[in-house]
Amino acid sequence: MDDVQAAREPVTRAVTRLYDTYPFPPEPLLDAPPPGYNWRWYWPTVHSFCTGAKPANNQVRVLDAGCGTGVSSEYLAHMNPAATVLGIDLSGQALATATERCRRSQATNVSFRHLSLYDVDQLPGQFHWINCVGVLHHLPDPLAGLQALASKLAPGGFIHLFVYAAIGRWEISLMQQAIALVQGDRRGDYRDGVAVGRQLFASLSPENRLKQREQQRWSLENQRDECFADMYVHPQEVDYTMDMLFDLIQASGLEFVGFSNPAVWQLERLLGADPALLQRAQALPEWDRYRLVSLLDPEITHFEWFLAKPPYPRWDWSQGEQLLTARVERNPCMEGWPSQRIFNHNYEMVTLSAVEFEVLQACDQHQPPASTVAMIVAQTGASLADIRLMQTKFLILLQPSG
Repeated sequence: MDDVQAAREPVTRAVTRLYDTYPFPPEPLLDAPPPGYNWRWYWPTVHSFCTGAKPANNQVRVLDAGCGTGVSSEYLAHMNPAATVLGIDLSGQALATATERCRRSQATNVSFRHLSLYDVDQLPGQFHWINCVGVLHHLPDPLAGLQALASKLAPGGFIHLFVYAAIGRWEISLMQQAIALVQGDRRGDYRDGVAVGRQLFASLSPENRLKQREQQRWSLENQRDECFADMYVHPQEVDYTMDMLFDLIQASGLEFVGFSNPAVWQLERLLGADPALLQRAQALPEWDRYRLVSLLDPEITHFEWFLAKPPYPRWDWSQGEQLLTARVERNPCMEGWPSQRIFNHNYEMVTLSAVEFEVLQACDQHQPPASTVAMIVAQTGASLADIRLMQTKFLILLQPSG
């Protein structure tokens, strides 16, 4: 073991003990495929988000890096039956749960391996798509972990990442420090930490800001000790400012594609009431615009985004001829269809316009790859502008012809 590995080892052992004590996430095991969807776990929508178009090939290798109890791995496997999914994690207890979870739901295209992110060089080949959510911020060296993953990403591949945001987790950070102080030399006894944390919250007055934040935002999920422990007694956590995030991305050697919750990062959401101020703010450089949003909205508790390893294609569908010949299909990441009131790809309730409803109906009548935009337009009378808007709203997926 070299000096770098030796320095990381105490933290790695502590994190492993936490998740062996409280395997996370604590979602129930089902004897059926998991309900619903997450578009960030569906390769066609991920590829469409990153490139503008549905992929030509769904037979991809997927790495679920830091898979925990396999909730994401199970979705990745069921939502992408042509893919091969590998989940890795430090916790043997979490991996045992993940294995049983996928056995019960008959996810046959997924496997698991007990492995650190730092050691992914031991895995053969490269991956077209890597999912790493809620993991980097728990590493003693997040950049080294990200660079290790980047080395296993195939050219043209994408990685989805998620780390905590410092401003939005300010109250959480204070309670983490308070629990650690009270625990003293018992820090690392995670069951004691959960008990101490719950006692502290119970003792605080209803007007206390920390207690109010917990009750308003987190208490429902934190009824489960696994969630409470993950939030308040974790032995290793790095909360990111926008500047820290920018530095991490710059050092990764990968290209920033965009935040996977783009609506959050629209300045119109915050400054739309003052058009002149909005125009001035929009003239800022890209990362300064993101900094401004993060400062003006302290409710942002995390950053989630995609990175890519170039080269990869980008489609903007601005050319009418190219758009007309594109193959089109309804995005399956919606619920409540067929109806004009549906849950969209983000699980938001939306009302479809008459044109949108008609286009989606026409898509269902033509099985891909037979349907083209030209056919749909001729059948429905929708304009190319309507099609472009539906594509940006993830109601439809487009694929270049040929």
